[in-house]
Amino acid sequence: MTAQETDSLRVPAPRQPAWRGQAPVVAVVALGGALGASARYAAALWWPAQPGGFPWATFWTNVVGCAVIGVFMVVITDVWAAHRLVRPFFGTGVLGGFTTFSTYAVDFQKLVDSGHPRTGLAYLFATLLAALTAVWLAVAATRRLLKWRRP
Repeated sequence: MTAQETDSLRVPAPRQPAWRGQAPVVAVVALGGALGASARYAAALWWPAQPGGFPWATFWTNVVGCAVIGVFMVVITDVWAAHRLVRPFFGTGVLGGFTTFSTYAVDFQKLVDSGHPRTGLAYLFATLLAALTAVWLAVAATRRLLKWRRP
């Protein structure tokens, strides 16, 4: 029997459906997202935006969330070999649900529609600048701290 004939007699191994490998990831993202979104909602209830006023709760939620993302990414890429579900749970789920750039867009639209375009533009640019600055500063500070602490 030739090698080609032997290969044709082999029974292929049963393949696992693609979703089965992704099911744990989807589950932890959903769980983390529920936790993060609940924390964001609590912040909005605690510090509601006044009509036509600057949406401070959303602003600070996004800035703090971006800073935490900066620290988290340095830690899991430079320091800690995290379990494969940590990043989807915390980075995508918790912090993705906590930071709320969809609400940022809605807040901007509400401000413009209600006759407060200057406040809306200030919010639009201040959030973008503060969020990017927060993640950059958090990454830089975390790397510097880690470098300082290494023997």
